[in-house]
Amino acid sequence: MPAALVTGASRGIGRGIARRFAADGYDVAVNYRSSDAAAQNVVDTIETETDQRARAIQADVGDPDAVESCVEETVDAFGSLDHVVNNAGINEHQYTPELSPEEFQRLLDVNVTGTFAVTKAALPYLEDSSVDEGPSVINLSSRLAHAGADYEPHYASSKAGIIALTKSHALEFGPTIRVNAIAPGFIETDMTDATTSEESKAQKRQEVIPVGRLGTPEDIGQAAAYLRDAGFVTGETLNVNGGQRMQ
Repeated sequence: MPAALVTGASRGIGRGIARRFAADGYDVAVNYRSSDAAAQNVVDTIETETDQRARAIQADVGDPDAVESCVEETVDAFGSLDHVVNNAGINEHQYTPELSPEEFQRLLDVNVTGTFAVTKAALPYLEDSSVDEGPSVINLSSRLAHAGADYEPHYASSKAGIIALTKSHALEFGPTIRVNAIAPGFIETDMTDATTSEESKAQKRQEVIPVGRLGTPEDIGQAAAYLRDAGFVTGETLNVNGGQRMQ
């Protein structure tokens, strides 16, 4: 049975991707940093809704030793690792005058170095994969990687770095492993609920999103499933934003 590791999968976008992969016939490692109950809920949901196995695995992707253990536990649980989705990340709304170098570095350590570390740890197992569509890595970037953000320059910078890392790894790992990225637009999650008012969300729907609604974690799960199976696509960034930013 093919297996996938989804980091930061206890809620939001990660949860949506984990559920989609399980619905498509993959065993799923549900990585999380601190939300034990939420991660177990994702596992229980997957095992109730599908015939697939799921395992909650605690690891901070900013800790290289924890990353190694997470990947090894995934392989021990399922016998293989065929796809990796690097979704784990942190975000803080801070302007440059308020932002310390240590805070800037911590966000880069989790968002960029964490993505690199998980991919590196998974590499030997992905190279051994025999799935028909071929193994892949999918990295979560953001529309802000293209647009920038005056209120979170460290976050936008990290997401731009993920796109560069995606292209570099696609070049390095081909033709064995495909590497792509998703750049979500405004997606309704716990994180956006905590930082965005209903008035602001309504304004985005009406004024800046041509399809007229906010995105959902299921929308990103659908995009991840496409990139997982798209055997002639690598090094690309799929913008999933309802037309909010067209290129």
